[in-house]
Amino acid sequence: MSQFGTRMPRTSRHIDEAAEAVARLGGAPPEVAVVLGSGLGGVGRRVAGATAAPYAGLPHWPVPTVGGHEGRLVLGTLARRRVAVLAGRAHLYEGHDASTVAFAVRVMARVGVRCVVLTNAAGGVNPTLAPGTLMIVDDHLNLQGATPLPGPGDAGPRFPDMSEVYARRLRAAADDAAQAAGLAVAHGVYAGVRGPNYETPAEVRALRLLGADAVGMSTVQEAIAARALGLEVAAVACIANHAAGVTGAPLSHDDVLATMQRIDAALADLVTGLIERL
Repeated sequence: MSQFGTRMPRTSRHIDEAAEAVARLGGAPPEVAVVLGSGLGGVGRRVAGATAAPYAGLPHWPVPTVGGHEGRLVLGTLARRRVAVLAGRAHLYEGHDASTVAFAVRVMARVGVRCVVLTNAAGGVNPTLAPGTLMIVDDHLNLQGATPLPGPGDAGPRFPDMSEVYARRLRAAADDAAQAAGLAVAHGVYAGVRGPNYETPAEVRALRLLGADAVGMSTVQEAIAARALGLEVAAVACIANHAAGVTGAPLSHDDVLATMQRIDAALADLVTGLIERL
């Protein structure tokens, strides 16, 4: 837990204080923020002229408690753009409310970021998505029973449009980047669930009937908050395993992290190429 606390709703004042602390780290403000999911760190290692700060040293910033999330902010340059790489995120299943889960994205908007690239580890609901597949997210299902928008309305408009959460132009740029790097990518719908338990086979069958291709426990709160603030959003789901019941094999977080390590470099190539095309 951060010295500043993590179990309280984040307010506009908290966002301002965290944004001021990020600005004090120095350098030009970032244009793009990249949020890294479980076991993904390759993007952060490619940042040139990097300045890193642990989340625990930033005001009000929630510190991840799950394996595979480093818990640090990296500022620098990637593909000739000023970037902020968020190595780790907060989740609802850690006991946080939705405003805390969306806190980092809102801080990034406050410091001047206009584009957010979200990444995650996900289970493949669609049986054609083998472990190791990079899936560009076209849309999502918010099945987490929460949204980051309730409150006084100081985090954006009260009724933001969500007809295109994941920007069409960024999805096209990701396709171009994948082709240039020789990467095979898929497209699909990401279902965000609360966790922390994995889904049952019956739940996975229901998700498939609802139109989901992949399922995970993150991303949607950040995406909603970002769109409410007018940010462009892209997301890549890294398929870590077949979801429960697809093959009959049991699921484990260790297996997820092992798959993420295997595809980390490919994800870094894709994200770098996407940023080059912004």
